[in-house]
Formats: sequence, C-alpha cells, structure tokens
Amino acid sequence: MANFLRDIGTLSELQAWSERLEVARLLGKGLSYRQIAKETGASTTTVTRVAHFLENGEGGYRRFLNVHRHHRMLQKPSTAISEAPTAPPTLQPEPVTEEKPTPKPVTALQKYL
Repeated sequence: MANFLRDIGTLSELQAWSERLEVARLLGKGLSYRQIAKETGASTTTVTRVAHFLENGEGGYRRFLNVHRHHRMLQKPSTAISEAPTAPPTLQPEPVTEEKPTPKPVTALQKYL
C-alpha cells in the first residue's frame, strides 16, 4: 500500500493525507475541533471538512480507522431510569496561556514517507 501511495501522490499530497488521517483519528477520540487543530497544525477548516466526511462520506475514514459515525458523542448514556436529569454544561472560555508548540505526532502514513 505504501508503494502505491508513493507512486500516485506527491510528497505534499502524502503529507496532506497523513494530516487528514490524524485529524480523523482524533475526531474519533472525541477531541474538540480546536484541540485537534492545535495538536496537528491542521486548520479548523480541514478539521471541519474531515468531520463532514466522517459523518456524511462513503465510510472510507470510518473503515480505515474503525471510527463510528457519531464521533463527537462524549457523554455516556444513562443506565439508571430513576436518575435525575442533569443541567447542560456551561460553556466557559478556554484559558489563554502561552505554550510551546507541541510537535506533530507521527501517523501511520508518515512512517512510510
């Protein structure tokens, strides 16, 4: 597979595919779009586009990464019938801190580049 991808894609295309696979993997883990953009260096537009294809695409990302369709469902369903409903979480702004940029993780595709 790696040889096939190297034959049909330029280096920049391979890097873009690798970035998108990493974005899809992190979406499957339930990270927020901003967290994914910060961690991978991808734009929020790219994260949104990958999320769209995870939800509405032909299933290629889901099949490749074994990610389910509703990738952003983080809350566990209630198992007890008598539990009182909880109030929805309030949105609080993320604290602004100056951090050193984290290095991009190595994805499966990048190992072959």
